[in-house]
Amino acid sequence: MEFRQENSVVASLLPVVMLVCGMLSIAYGVTLAKQLFPAVGAQGTTALRLTFAALMLAAVMRPWRVRFSRHTWKPVLFYGLTMGGMNLLFYMSLRTLPLGIALALEFSGPLAVAIFSSRRKIDFLWIGFAIAGLAILLPIGKGIAGVDWVGALYALGAGVCWAFYILTGRRAGLDHGAMATSLGMIVAAGLVLPVGIAHAGMSLLQPSVLGVAVLVGLLSSALPYSLEMYTLRRLPPQMFGTLTSLEPAIGAMMGLLLLGETLPLLQWGAIGLIIVASIGTTLTDMHERHRVKRTELLPD
Repeated sequence: MEFRQENSVVASLLPVVMLVCGMLSIAYGVTLAKQLFPAVGAQGTTALRLTFAALMLAAVMRPWRVRFSRHTWKPVLFYGLTMGGMNLLFYMSLRTLPLGIALALEFSGPLAVAIFSSRRKIDFLWIGFAIAGLAILLPIGKGIAGVDWVGALYALGAGVCWAFYILTGRRAGLDHGAMATSLGMIVAAGLVLPVGIAHAGMSLLQPSVLGVAVLVGLLSSALPYSLEMYTLRRLPPQMFGTLTSLEPAIGAMMGLLLLGETLPLLQWGAIGLIIVASIGTTLTDMHERHRVKRTELLPD
């Protein structure tokens, strides 16, 4: 009995751990990707990132074996389009915004999913912590008056795509399992690659650019999206949306360590609020799941 309980705890925590690992991978990959901006721009960087990620996933998952029905191709198409739009708009925002601000603004998407998907009153407490943390975290460096609003609009647009990515990804994952990640990445690359070619042209083929792009494709797309697809099929939307509130905090820390973007003490307090929100929603959901299981095991 104790062994079964331990397995239940591990099964509950594993999607959470994998989601956090995916966010760490994305944040580190973004810091590498910014090195490519002077050579191929945000558009070219996004195109290379998605193209290499699509090739990596296709080599492993062999998506050409999938047989679509008239009901299953649309979720994959919309999932891929939202993935491509989210990546392109986010990288466009990074041209003028620090990593922490861009991630915080982009998070408006999954936060909206968490708010509209919540059913328990306690969920709104954790969402409130996340909102408070984000409200403090936004004024990095020069303050909110120094934020470039074109970049902010790109980041908010990426947030809208992220919200639809969560919803369409869950449906695509139910239809195709982990294969949905590979299928969606192919669609995303097909959407963004022409944009990258139009902007950067032959500069995309420079050996120094391609070497970094392969690593970025692995760290920022292939690995984290595979981990996210695993978690999307195992976590409810409100829990996934609130847990991803860790991403602005992770981005801010990566920005500090790798890009030299310093944060005052108040912003570190905001990171603490976001982490509290993430831990709170995780523990609340686990408690609710275990309560339901115990209720189902009780005799009538």
